[in-house]
Amino acid sequence: MTNAVPPAGAVIVEEAAETPTRNTSALKYFGTKLGGAAISMVMVILLGFFAFKILPGDPVKAMAKDKPMSAEQMEALRESLGLNKPLWGQFVDYLGNVFTLNFGTSYVYKQSVSDLIGQYFWNTVLLTGTAAILAIALGLWLGQKAAWKNGSFFDKANSGIALVFWSVPTFWLALILLMVFGGTLHWFPTAGMHSPNPPDGFLANAADVASHMVLPVITMVAVVYAQYLMVMRASLMEEMSADYLTTARAKGLREDLVRSKHAVPNALLPTVTLVFMHIGGLIAGAVTVEKVFSWPGLGKLTFEAISGPDLPLLQGTFVVFSAIIIVMNLLADFIYRQLDPRVKRA
Repeated sequence: MTNAVPPAGAVIVEEAAETPTRNTSALKYFGTKLGGAAISMVMVILLGFFAFKILPGDPVKAMAKDKPMSAEQMEALRESLGLNKPLWGQFVDYLGNVFTLNFGTSYVYKQSVSDLIGQYFWNTVLLTGTAAILAIALGLWLGQKAAWKNGSFFDKANSGIALVFWSVPTFWLALILLMVFGGTLHWFPTAGMHSPNPPDGFLANAADVASHMVLPVITMVAVVYAQYLMVMRASLMEEMSADYLTTARAKGLREDLVRSKHAVPNALLPTVTLVFMHIGGLIAGAVTVEKVFSWPGLGKLTFEAISGPDLPLLQGTFVVFSAIIIVMNLLADFIYRQLDPRVKRA
């Protein structure tokens, strides 16, 4: 009796049939996510106009508070700013500014909002980027150590400390660090990004900026790293009883290798989404820290725009912050699909 062997052509046809299905599934997934991001961006643009229109306060009166102005002068200023137009006219101007990435002119700074955002954007990226890298590295490292030593003093101490920092209000922690390490001990600068008389030379200037970053970065890391620690700890504890780890131990691998080579890569999957989602949120959440430490970034710019109220500046920073969060969430969806085969098959 001979075993029936399927013709080679049948295998080719089957493989060829599977490939378009996978490509179609991938395109559908990416299209769905891009469509959702586009809808979110449209909602942000609409909210960026109507939400700030209901804020209390008159920008013209705020601009005129430091110098006496007649009613005619205030009306002329209101006309020059376009605030005397009907709501639909202001909305059309706003849409034109948004889609040309112009955002209009700041009431307070008398400068293009786009130029202001470009000027302050990289300062925020420097501060929050440094804090994000340190928070991710610290949270993931402590999380996998705590999970592997579940129930030990190390696990309880680190989990408890992380939860305490996570529950502390950001502005309160920032003020405590400012008073203790800046005001009392004088270890670090308390405000700004540069010293009043910055040193010459690239390395000396970089060290000066780094010294100004210490307190705000510590504040941002302390209130964020706990999220990575707890998610990494929970994910790794779910993997610890998996059969493939028992197999790895049976092969004679050391516990450190079992953890780092087998358990941690699988436990990282849920954390990847959290990392990208919180990178965007970390940039948008820099308002409090930048205000307390007078860091010249988008957060401080936003706070000053609220105090105005400086509507064009508020709308510009709101759209930029929201766009960053939407893009980071979109990247998280794309990367998670590449890392987790189960999402590909879904």
